[in-house]
Amino acid sequence: MRTLKLTVQYDGTDLVGWQRQKTGRSVQGLLEEALAAIDGAPVTVHGAGRTDAGVHAMAQVASAHVTTALEPPTLARALNAKLPPDVRVDSVADAPDDFHARFSAKSKTYRYILLEADVAGPFAQRYVWRVPGRLNVEAMAEGARALVGRHDFTAFQSTGSAVTHAFRTVTAARVVVWPPDAPAPAPGVGSNQGPNTRLVVFDVTADGFLRHMVRAMTGTLVEVGLGRRPPAGVRAVVDGRARATAGATAPAAGLWLVSVDYC
Repeated sequence: MRTLKLTVQYDGTDLVGWQRQKTGRSVQGLLEEALAAIDGAPVTVHGAGRTDAGVHAMAQVASAHVTTALEPPTLARALNAKLPPDVRVDSVADAPDDFHARFSAKSKTYRYILLEADVAGPFAQRYVWRVPGRLNVEAMAEGARALVGRHDFTAFQSTGSAVTHAFRTVTAARVVVWPPDAPAPAPGVGSNQGPNTRLVVFDVTADGFLRHMVRAMTGTLVEVGLGRRPPAGVRAVVDGRARATAGATAPAAGLWLVSVDYC
């Protein structure tokens, strides 16, 4: 029996999310089906994060126990031959027996991409949230700094979560205007979206995330950027621990799992 570490990319637009569901295509389900076909027996795949329907990943990490003797590069090619085009295995590596994609992770980084434009193109709208008007990015960046540290993030958690507590440690949170001449902030999201447009990116790193946490943070910061609440109001939301005081949950399309750190 081998333990594998898989790095996976996916376009979440037409998926029901990471976790297996009774109906619909999930990343976990697709990987398990592909691995089972190769291994000749059922395989359980664990992911570093349970991304929701419509959320994308540049480098999701998964782990699984298998018996196949295929070398990692050959196994990666075999998996991609069985997976649909919107899910790709970027790499496969052998891992220690006790490696677990979720429980071995030290931190994860998510990116939310906002597009300032009158109209979002037919391709960009799959991967960004178009916001009306001009955002005050400096105010958003100030508000984001209030998220750094170990806090009870109940105010940014959607109902229906089974976690025992809402304390998480955010080690970095920044909001920037993406430079037009820089590489794209995500696959399929070009920096040049047309005249009078710009991309605004919110990056956040933490030891764990609650359900819809980044999307609720984004919705709150957008309100700051539109002048609907002051930057200091973000810390008041954190301290108040009431979901009703935070902003709306931002659409799934703009959210990307960027990386998972195990060091």
